[in-house]
Amino acid sequence: MNIEEIREYCLSKNGVSESFPFDAETLVFKVSGKLFLLCGIERQPLQFNVKCDPENAIALRSQYSCVTPGYHMSKVHWNSVLVDGSVPKKIILSWIDDSYQLIVKSLPKKEREALLKK
Repeated sequence: MNIEEIREYCLSKNGVSESFPFDAETLVFKVSGKLFLLCGIERQPLQFNVKCDPENAIALRSQYSCVTPGYHMSKVHWNSVLVDGSVPKKIILSWIDDSYQLIVKSLPKKEREALLKK
């Protein structure tokens, strides 16, 4: 996977926006203004941070060597994923889905329902 595949996948989800709020190299994806993925666009190999359920975050870290506590993020709620080819694309996309869904579930009911209608 590369940065363009990640970008296209994130932007295909309802209510997602992209920006560079921190610097010119850190691409951030938000749903309804809340961050669910960030990625260094120049980093090789590709690495990104995703939000994760705390129990699942620990399980993923123990199961996959490419998953570590979130770099510069809450180590409880965020994982960093090194896209080094050791994990199938389908699994990586499921981690992005989980991050997106965690944020959507945390939104007020009205915002959540509006996203589902899109």
